[in-house]
This record gives sequence, structure tokens and C-alpha cells, in this order.
Amino acid sequence: MSENIVEIENLSFSYNNRLLHQGINMCFPRGKVIAIMGGSGSGKTTLLRLIGGQLKPQAGCVRVEGQVVHEQDSAGIYRLRRKMGMLFQFGALFTDLSVFDNVAFPLREHTNLPESIIRDLVLLKLNAVGLRGARDLMPAELSGGMARRVALARAIALDPAIIMYDEPFAGLDPISMGVIVNLIRRLNDALGATSIVVTHDVHETFAMVDYVYFVSEGRVVAEGSPKELRESCLPFVHQFVHGEADGPVPFHYAAPDYLQDLLHA
Repeated sequence: MSENIVEIENLSFSYNNRLLHQGINMCFPRGKVIAIMGGSGSGKTTLLRLIGGQLKPQAGCVRVEGQVVHEQDSAGIYRLRRKMGMLFQFGALFTDLSVFDNVAFPLREHTNLPESIIRDLVLLKLNAVGLRGARDLMPAELSGGMARRVALARAIALDPAIIMYDEPFAGLDPISMGVIVNLIRRLNDALGATSIVVTHDVHETFAMVDYVYFVSEGRVVAEGSPKELRESCLPFVHQFVHGEADGPVPFHYAAPDYLQDLLHA
């Protein structure tokens, strides 16, 4: 069995002839929490869609447990997705289903378990995220942090080997953010899973991950442990990690000389 559960090899992908990724290489070892970081629009979420088989690369490949994702037929993709859990940005709960039924959904969709077993599993997952008492609430009755925890319980309902998180900290208050950080790390270790976290929140991410990939302009521009990247002298990484307003990513959008602009008004 390979040490890496997911491998991205020489991957290139474009939207409508706009090149988004060019020669991306990444490895995601079993049992680790790995972050993909970079600025907005750098294609982080697209990488999750490529892993999940929603998109096909123009070149290179994504392998999940040794199988090339884009070469699978619909049944093969379904089998691979059975091993994956996904926490979508802002949770993406089904608004017309209760908390209980949201978490039960993947169990009902992917298994033939009796309702009595599904009930026990749903309560187990909700208890793991501290929300067993909220099982009868509707999504509209939840705070942002609670909704994110319910979405996490749904993502782990099938005990997936791979858990993918798309901006899990977006819009959360500091307390809720701290809870989610702790849950991601704790649940990953308890399940023996591999977690892939797409984010741009440096402080929270560096506190829990084992390894980080930085993506910019279609390429992996840096990678390493949080400690290594905090000490990096690479201009983009230094600017990103320390939140500096100007650097390789400039404050000013490209424009003509200011004086010339005024004179030609």
C-alpha cells in the first residue's frame, strides 16, 4: 500500500482557455493534515474538484489510492467518492432537512443500513462535534459555527479515508474558529484519515497542519512544514504568512503613470 493516498502529478487545468494550473505536483500521505494555501482565485478549490472527479485535467493526473480519477467510469467515480468526505464552504447544509437528516443523508445514499443503525451512527457523529442535542433543529436555527460543525459531522458520516475542507474557517467568530480547528485535527487523528484543507487563514491553519503547499500563478511556489514556511525568505510566502500589504502581490493594480493619467483626463 502506497504511503500517499492522493497524488497529483504534473497536473494542468484551464477554464475557457485561461490556464489555472500548470505542472502541479502534490502528495497527500495517509493520516496527515495537509493545507493548500494561496490567494483568492489561485485555484485551490478547483484542486478539490479535480480530486473528487468533478473536473478533468488537460494534462497530468490525480490518483486516489493508486487509481487515476479521470479515467474512471461513473461507477468507479462513485466508488472513489464513497471514500471521501467534503465540508463545503459555509457548510452547504440542506435547508429543508433537519440536522439529523443532513447527517443521515450520506448514510442513506451510500449504504443499505437499517434506520436503527443509521440513528445510532448519526448520534455518534453529532456527539463527536458536540451537537447531539441539536439533532431536531433546522439549519435556519443554527449559528454559523454550529452549521459548520453539522456539516463536519455529515462529512465524516461514512468514516471516509479522505476529508476535504473548502475554506472551513470563512465567516466564523474566534471561538467557533478555534472549535473547528480542534475538531479537524482531533477527528482526523481519531479516524486515521487524511485531511486536505483549502484555506487562506494562516494562524489557524499553521496551528493544526502537518504540511503546507502554497499555490500562486498556477504553480506550487513553496511547500514545507508550518515552521519552515514561517521562516521562509521567499517573497510571496513571506508576504502571505505575515499579511504584508505590498510585495510580489502588489497593493496597486497595474495602471498607467498617475501624473499622465491626470494630465490626459
